[in-house]
Amino acid sequence: MAPADRSFARRTLLTTTAALSGAALLGSTAQAAETRQAAWPTQFPLPDGFQPEGITIGARPFAYFGSLADGSVYRASLATGRGSVVVKGAGRPTVGLKIDRHGRLFLAGGDSGEIRVADARSGATEVYAVGGTFVNDVILTPGAAWFTDSFKPVLYRLAKGGVTTVPLTGDWQQGPEFTANGIERTPDGRALLVVNVFANGGGLMRVDPRTGAARAVDLGTAKLPNGDGLLLLGRTLYAVQQAQNAVDVFRLNDSGTRGTAITRITDPRFRIPTTAAAWGRRLYLPNARFDVDPTPATDYDAVAVKQV
Repeated sequence: MAPADRSFARRTLLTTTAALSGAALLGSTAQAAETRQAAWPTQFPLPDGFQPEGITIGARPFAYFGSLADGSVYRASLATGRGSVVVKGAGRPTVGLKIDRHGRLFLAGGDSGEIRVADARSGATEVYAVGGTFVNDVILTPGAAWFTDSFKPVLYRLAKGGVTTVPLTGDWQQGPEFTANGIERTPDGRALLVVNVFANGGGLMRVDPRTGAARAVDLGTAKLPNGDGLLLLGRTLYAVQQAQNAVDVFRLNDSGTRGTAITRITDPRFRIPTTAAAWGRRLYLPNARFDVDPTPATDYDAVAVKQV
């Protein structure tokens, strides 16, 4: 073998060995993480009387829950289930919420008609009065946070320039009562997906964020009459059907114009779950218990189930 050939063969061997070693390391790291998570609790309590609705999980294994009772935010360790209030409520609800990589919590203010942004470390909060009737859920996109309003055919866009209102048009049908709920991005990131519990017996709308034009997503025969929180992982969409105590799972195309129902997740521990967030191979959901009249002594919890 010529010297150049020997050199090339050696480089190829070293590159292949490094790639295999890297893959093995990644595999062993992922396996170790999964093994650690297997020992974490799959159910843990939230404060009595808290009335949880939304959940978000950021870059670390901590879940944040919003309170319908007073708007406070509770942070729980996924490893232990223990937690504490990190944002004190002001007597106005927090419904959906999301956390960004800077530790900012974007809070939907329900019937307060507000959007709030809170620091997860200090609890300091900015308030934006948008004149909403029921600001329900939120999703983060590059450069903006988008909020739904359950009683108005609009979305609210919060960006550096402030809040703008985007009217929903096209296929959007506003019901006489509660209509819009959860919100997500399409797999290709070019549009938004919004639950509409009224149109055609309940389903999804794909919304152009530039214009607000909505088009019904083809879900076949599947319906979302009790659709609440949405969670997109790759092209897999998890849609929480709160009153049905279930999570319906769909495989979407890249543009989010079509979805195929692949399974339904149920669990005897579900007590009207509303929203979902992911960590590792688990989904975490708060039980809102909308089937009982809440009191300061009503118990609440969160549960974890396996992803599909």
